[in-house]
Amino acid sequence: MDYSNMPNRNIMCIDMKCFYCSAIAMLEGLDVLKEPIAVVGNLQQPGSVVLAASPVMKEKFKIKTTNRRYEIPKDPDIKLFEPKMNFFIQMSMNITKLISSYVPVEAIHVYSIDESFIDLTGTEKLWGSPEEVAKEIQRAILEQFNIPSAVGMGPNMLIAKLALDLDAKKTGFAKWTYEDIPKKLWPVRPLSEMWGIGKKMEANLNAMGIQTVGGLANANLAELEQRFGLMGNQLYHHAWGIDLSNLGEPLVKNPSLSFGKGQMLMRDYHTRKEISCVLLEACEDVMKRVRQAGFVGRTITLGLSYSRHAMTKGFHRSKTIDVPTNETLVMYKTCIELLDEYFAGEPARQLSVRISNLEREHSIQLDLFDEGKPQRQLIGPTMDAIRNKFGATSLLRAVSYTAAGTAINRDRLVGGHLA
Repeated sequence: MDYSNMPNRNIMCIDMKCFYCSAIAMLEGLDVLKEPIAVVGNLQQPGSVVLAASPVMKEKFKIKTTNRRYEIPKDPDIKLFEPKMNFFIQMSMNITKLISSYVPVEAIHVYSIDESFIDLTGTEKLWGSPEEVAKEIQRAILEQFNIPSAVGMGPNMLIAKLALDLDAKKTGFAKWTYEDIPKKLWPVRPLSEMWGIGKKMEANLNAMGIQTVGGLANANLAELEQRFGLMGNQLYHHAWGIDLSNLGEPLVKNPSLSFGKGQMLMRDYHTRKEISCVLLEACEDVMKRVRQAGFVGRTITLGLSYSRHAMTKGFHRSKTIDVPTNETLVMYKTCIELLDEYFAGEPARQLSVRISNLEREHSIQLDLFDEGKPQRQLIGPTMDAIRNKFGATSLLRAVSYTAAGTAINRDRLVGGHLA
């Protein structure tokens, strides 16, 4: 591969180690590297998920992210906290403000609450070499906020991210170049260890005989494109470390736009009636975003996962309707049809809804046999406007006031967690 014409900037990707635990530890005057700390979604619910665990918690007690509250040992040394999302967000903003004292704001791309990309190109005359600047930023964050971090560096966003995930998270700092790709990236297996490849794609690539990133890099590009389209081309070039995106653009570009919502239920939902309540709330939320973005869609997808004690697996099924829509009740009705067809009667614990196959709203066709359609087209935007002005819970459907409804409780949360 000829890298001579490829981007060659000084990009760093910085990740705050155990961010939630580190932030809580700072607030409580604890040492995140010495204390067994866990941040749990809701301490009152045994099934609540562990959102973050300190290094000692992971090493000594084998508790990590995605464990449940009831799996945490009853040890007096363990310190448990609920998330403080407003505080976490403010901490993230303060860290970004600190970084902006080293580089222009436009050189920072906040990737998530605890991770950012920073373009250090051109800062040499002010702060020294890019490596020195990166380590200085790490030192400043640790000194000011007592939050340790890891940094990956590379000539583009992709390689910086790979250096972070595959190297720096163990060592604290790693810099990769294009020349490092064959020896550092290609041996990686399973494929899902590489950023941008999920379990489903890994299975598809394994079925083609591709087991390592090196195998992907040396696969037949035409065959990958025929099988996966644009994504196949992207995977092939990512395996070579090639990324042409600019700072702030998504590293993985998905040409199929969609809107969706996934929700973990805080208890088992046993009946169709209970599940349908949450489905209606989820459809309402998704379609509000679809309408505000000016789209209508045809393909509606319902996913449902059962409790871990269930005897069967969940399902993920789609249905394409004839006329594109952004009406909440049309999406809900389709989801109910999918639920009736595939629901196994087991207790549900997680669900998701999604609408795809989108087109611009102005392309929607009038139906001479549906006289109520123009009126229904006004109801959704009117409800959206009321909620935008007076709050998400100012106008709710009756199901939200039942025991199965979740909208009222979730409105008190930030990012799905306690504010």
